[in-house]
Amino acid sequence: MQYRTVALAAALAAGIGMGAWSPSRAAEGHAGYYYPGKVTHEEYVARAKALPIFDRKARIEFTNQLNLQIVAKPYPPPFVLFAKGDEAEKAILVSLNSDFANTLYRMRALLALITTLSRQTDLFKEFRVDDVFTFFDQLRMLGFKELTVSDGRDFAHQIDFK
Repeated sequence: MQYRTVALAAALAAGIGMGAWSPSRAAEGHAGYYYPGKVTHEEYVARAKALPIFDRKARIEFTNQLNLQIVAKPYPPPFVLFAKGDEAEKAILVSLNSDFANTLYRMRALLALITTLSRQTDLFKEFRVDDVFTFFDQLRMLGFKELTVSDGRDFAHQIDFK
């Protein structure tokens, strides 16, 4: 069931693809390599708890399945989502197109769209949280501790899940 649920969770975002934030702080080696070095931060108090059935392998599988579905589309992928960290607990979403999610506000709109898709998954419906949980909650359920979003050029913004 674990990988079925991960596949269902990944399927939610195939159709594409919040608290107060503060000035930047160092981002443990990923800043400056995967996204610009100056990173702003916010905390999101998740409504969901990390589920112990999801481990490092499941988080990597989730991002792999999402990316495979995105690259299967007949157009260039607009973004990539990947997992980093010793336990693949850090999600990173980077825009691959200069006209796509190229501001924090557009990135938030993308995340809202992904939330809409998340709420259609069997995972959320099974737990009867489809009208409450967000994409951030879904990532938290999978065991991610943070999500960093970037336009791949000018900004990087990290959401820490609490």
